[in-house]
Amino acid sequence: MKNLRLLGAALLIAAGSTATAALPLAVDGEAVPSLAPLVDQVSPAVVNIRVSQTVQTGGSVGDEAFRRFFGLPDVPRGSREVASAGSGVIVDAERGYILTNHHVVEGADEIQVSLMDGEMLEAEVVGSDSATDIALLKVEGNGLIEMPIGDSESVRVGDFVLAIGNPFGLGHTVTSGIVSALGRTGISRNGYEDFIQTDASINPGNSGGALVNMRGELVGINSAIISRTGGNVGIGFAVPTEIASSIMNQILDFGEVRRGLLGVSISGIDAEIAEALNASVDSGALITEIVPDSAAEEAGLQVDDIIVGVDDEKIENAPALSNAIGLRASGDKVDIEYIRDGRTRKTTATLRQRQVTRSTGADIHPGLAGAEFATVTTTATGGVEVTSVAANSPAAQRSLRSGDVIIQVNRRTVRDLGDLTAIASGSRVLVLLVQRGDRTLMLPIR
Repeated sequence: MKNLRLLGAALLIAAGSTATAALPLAVDGEAVPSLAPLVDQVSPAVVNIRVSQTVQTGGSVGDEAFRRFFGLPDVPRGSREVASAGSGVIVDAERGYILTNHHVVEGADEIQVSLMDGEMLEAEVVGSDSATDIALLKVEGNGLIEMPIGDSESVRVGDFVLAIGNPFGLGHTVTSGIVSALGRTGISRNGYEDFIQTDASINPGNSGGALVNMRGELVGINSAIISRTGGNVGIGFAVPTEIASSIMNQILDFGEVRRGLLGVSISGIDAEIAEALNASVDSGALITEIVPDSAAEEAGLQVDDIIVGVDDEKIENAPALSNAIGLRASGDKVDIEYIRDGRTRKTTATLRQRQVTRSTGADIHPGLAGAEFATVTTTATGGVEVTSVAANSPAAQRSLRSGDVIIQVNRRTVRDLGDLTAIASGSRVLVLLVQRGDRTLMLPIR
């Protein structure tokens, strides 16, 4: 209480002083609390990132027809260079590794990293993962300072944190707040998420920056905000270092992200479904299909089993199981708790590697140019995922987004890229049925 009274007195003194007066370093010989020493320690590890990329200008054939119909002026076709800004965190000074967001460097032609002392370095992408929004960069430089990676699993709601980054291109900026919530989902459209929520101010440009605990450790990579205006409203999200470190290690070990695959199709379960199945639970993930020769089949799981836990983590619903499995690497062993015939049982599954085949949109249909696609065998039903979309490309103009999953084209089921290519061949118009997060929508492609 004495320290609080002293701090209050110091603030009153500062408020009543002239505009040039500074907050005293001590009152009656006792130091006034300050985060400056912590900021001095960690700030050099946070970098500003400048990304340059070339985008196509002018519209598609359909856009030109639209302009002619309404008598609008033509937009000449061509290309131009655009620049954007973000942030990153040096996590390995010796090897020059920097963690940032996938969306900060997606589609980049050139990446420049600016250190706190103003030095500019060229950076290259070592690997990137759109599903978790994490990317790993590498620079060559001397005297780099790294930030130690902390244990995001030990973070608690109410912990004080700092957010450090490059908001609106202003350079190193520090804001403070607390951890507002943990385990947030439903924020991004890609499905693999377990965000730390904070009220430390996060604005455009902070993406890829550091969320730091009071021990000077990195506990999250700032990634997203919820805002109606595009500015901070006190609700920001960071990817926990548990996820970021796992993605980084997979990139370094394998040169890519090898996401684990259980090999099941699942749906949520509620009280009504549980009653119909004569089950004694009202939460979990119901197995609706098993992929032959999959990790699930090998572990003895069956259709109608209800998965309620993975490695002692409670599974409340289908998205929770997708996260629990999708954020682990292939080859990992997971202990699965499930209910069958009213009895709780346990088994261990060794996750398989998700098989991915990639293709560019221009090879499939002109209206899909600028997008990249992958066949991902994460479920028995398959589908084609949009892995990236170039800004202002024909695919972007038709509202395709990274993370979308195409499940039908022209009312025909799409299980893989072969299906998509075969249906698109010779078709002038494609009507895509797309899964985007929890929503399903139709997109016409001309």
